[in-house]
Amino acid sequence: MPGCSMKIFSGDPTQHEVAESVKIGDPLTLVVSIDEQDTYGLRVTDCLVRDGLGWGEQKLINDDGCPLDKEIMGVFEYSKGRTRASVQFQAHKFPYTASVYYQCNVKLCLKSDNGCEYVTPPECGISSNRIRRQAIDPSSEGTPATIEVYSGLYVNEDNDPEKAAPEDGAVYSKKTSDDSICISQHSFAVGICVAGLILMLAVVAAILCLLASRRRHKSTSNTGSSIYSGPYTNTAYSHTS
Repeated sequence: MPGCSMKIFSGDPTQHEVAESVKIGDPLTLVVSIDEQDTYGLRVTDCLVRDGLGWGEQKLINDDGCPLDKEIMGVFEYSKGRTRASVQFQAHKFPYTASVYYQCNVKLCLKSDNGCEYVTPPECGISSNRIRRQAIDPSSEGTPATIEVYSGLYVNEDNDPEKAAPEDGAVYSKKTSDDSICISQHSFAVGICVAGLILMLAVVAAILCLLASRRRHKSTSNTGSSIYSGPYTNTAYSHTS
């Protein structure tokens, strides 16, 4: 089984500059590849983008390997040997987080006996039924595996007024209900820190008050008069030599 990987590059992938932190609208290239060999080819399907928090996701590529919204991500281009697929797109993000994670399925096909014909690259302009008829029967023995690949990066807001704003399709958000309250991650973190500090001070103050109360009670017990204070002689058991 060949090794498989997915990487996201800034701009031209031939420069081998892996994207880690970019801005909305920056050009990116997503590359999915398997080891160079003569046995297997690949087809990229079921690509998703997630926020990393479990709050939102959007499907970008369907199970045939075709784009669902070309404004966000277009059609994958495949190498002649069918071992590499790439697609160019603009950086986009969810409105409440800078983390963006991509997941795709890589379906392998056998090159022998034209096993990859009409399977990869997918013909997105024709009926999807034709693609499915030409695909390998998943119930047959020896069917190559489907591999899940992942990659992620940070996409920040573009605050530079000299740069053009990205297209509307490059940025999307998950719809929230009218009674939802949205705050930034920075404000949320500051609020948690302040609340924790207040709670800690309250606990310390309570402990100090308790210790002071016990100390006053002990001092009063030691200095107060008692009916049993003073010298005491038990004459019944006294003995004088």
